[in-house]
Amino acid sequence: MNHSEKIDHDAVLQARTMLLGSDRPSLAQEVQAYRVLARVSPASYLPKLAKALVSYGYEVEGRGGMEQRLALHAEAADAARRIGADEPNRADVLCGVLDAYRRTLLTVGRRGEAFAVCEEMAEAGRLAFDRGHVRAPGHGQHPLAVMLAEEGRHGEAADVLGRSARRGRPTGDFWTAVGWAAELAAAGRHEEAPEPFSGLVDLTRSETDAGATALANLVWLLVHRSGMLDACGRPEEAGADRREALRLLARLAETGEPSRRSNALSWWSTLFALSGRAAEPAATREAPRPPLGADFRDWSPDTRESYLGEIPDLEARVAELTGAGRLPEAMEAHHRLVRRSAVLQEQRTWRIHEPLRPLFDQGVALARRLPGASEATAGALTDRAMFLAAADRYGEAHADFAEAVALREGATRPSIVTRT
Repeated sequence: MNHSEKIDHDAVLQARTMLLGSDRPSLAQEVQAYRVLARVSPASYLPKLAKALVSYGYEVEGRGGMEQRLALHAEAADAARRIGADEPNRADVLCGVLDAYRRTLLTVGRRGEAFAVCEEMAEAGRLAFDRGHVRAPGHGQHPLAVMLAEEGRHGEAADVLGRSARRGRPTGDFWTAVGWAAELAAAGRHEEAPEPFSGLVDLTRSETDAGATALANLVWLLVHRSGMLDACGRPEEAGADRREALRLLARLAETGEPSRRSNALSWWSTLFALSGRAAEPAATREAPRPPLGADFRDWSPDTRESYLGEIPDLEARVAELTGAGRLPEAMEAHHRLVRRSAVLQEQRTWRIHEPLRPLFDQGVALARRLPGASEATAGALTDRAMFLAAADRYGEAHADFAEAVALREGATRPSIVTRT
């Protein structure tokens, strides 16, 4: 505080009395009190003011005041920035408040300013980690990586995630490992992509052995890694992953899920959407696209709306192309449609079988109609098998995936493709 600044001691006393009163103050009252008290005791009250402003912003926005929410969140960011650099809780408060401000800026379409806020968060997290104020090396880094990915700057996104990951122990975390591997692959660094993913596979395998996670989770990881290994020219390892996944599905078909833990549907929908990246338009700063591989909740509002908003047009496009007999084009459009639909339905409910089964059946039927398209059929069967595992239809999932593996390996083993 500037000691030459005149203090209204009556206002300070009134603010303290209101906060200590028996009646809980409203958010508006809290904000007003913290504004006064932050002038005389910034170390104690700037963090409280910043957090209260964020909450109050959401409250007024709920009454139709988006511009008020923006103004309050901007004020919150300013308050958080004024917390002393030596305060141990500065990074936690600052990054949390800036993240709310970032989301508000994105909601009103001010993407450039939101990007600058992400850079500020990343720097604040880096400094806090260096000073020992936070334990996670990636503190504040993830929103920057997400926005870089949305703008097609995949190499930079991979580097941000990699710098954070190498200083910690990230590979046991699904979102860290998948996000980093996804950005490496998107940047064309296919040789590097399997490495961060493999740590997650190994840890998940050990957790399934201990009954700490669902077998289906490991199946999805193995199948996704097999595609990554194929992409970097390691077909024998890719085949080994598929065969291990097939054995796990056979076990699930026979005995059901041994773990009491449920399937992580968000893992399935995230990996499924990510597996369709090749069919998506390239992202640019002018035309951002979803950061496939990141948690859907972390996507910017504009990329989320554009991705899911394409569903009606794609439905019409698939019907039109199929009716005209233009099957390769219909398959490409269907490829994009089913992934968007999977993300949408998984966000709405865990009851995914009924709304999504017709789409996966349609994908397999289209693939079978393509002449000599065993690879397309194997891909469609794999997609349906992973969906069926997510829907707890393990017998059908095993049958589909067994046929897919046989098609890919050129095998003729009728006993493993028999429908259950």
